[in-house]
Amino acid sequence: MKVSVILLAGGSGTRMRAVIPKQFLPLDQKPIARHSFDVLLAMPEVNQMIVVCDPLYRDHFFSAKAVDFALPGERRQDSVYNGLQLISKDADLVCVHDSARPLITKPLVRRVLEAATIHGAATAGMPLKFTVKETLKGGTLVVSTPDRSLLWEIQTPQVTRPELLKRGFSKAQAEGLTVTDEVSLVELLGLPVKIIEGSYANLKITTPEDLAIAKSLIELGAKLALESKCDDLTKSSYSTQV
Repeated sequence: MKVSVILLAGGSGTRMRAVIPKQFLPLDQKPIARHSFDVLLAMPEVNQMIVVCDPLYRDHFFSAKAVDFALPGERRQDSVYNGLQLISKDADLVCVHDSARPLITKPLVRRVLEAATIHGAATAGMPLKFTVKETLKGGTLVVSTPDRSLLWEIQTPQVTRPELLKRGFSKAQAEGLTVTDEVSLVELLGLPVKIIEGSYANLKITTPEDLAIAKSLIELGAKLALESKCDDLTKSSYSTQV
């Protein structure tokens, strides 16, 4: 299996209220974006890493292995499209990950890769924990309450066969559509997408509170690993040492 990874690291992160983009803030002695970058680059399945980021921040991704860079676009899908133009012709799968999710693990990535191999497209996700209310556009009056048991909070990584992603982009561009994640492009084609249960620890760092939670999860993982004195804990959702 040959996998090309598109790591999205081009956002501005205005809700973090920081002077630099959130994905380059420090977390456990290295930039947030570097956590998932290191996990993905260390996987033997990954034979190409494409980082989508502002050229000012490319030095954060220095590596002994070759890394390709693409420019961010105005929208998320534009950034993914720019990265997609660089994937290897012999790639079996393209894996898109948001660098603002630093706590991914190799076992999670592999489960999504395996599902995409079978179904064509797959994403990590978790069952929704909270009740959701639907309102009219721009309003605050409730019009319906969707069945929570049918809803998932979608995460990354998201993995597809390259040809499906390319076809999805063609359709979205032809119809002037905006999507918020990659598997939605496959859905536009009327094709199935498999959800693989991820982890509630696979949070997206968007606000200062999220960063504090991520730090706590890493500290908890280190504490538990020290107390257990065994490698079994590397399977935990709270450990990044995989």
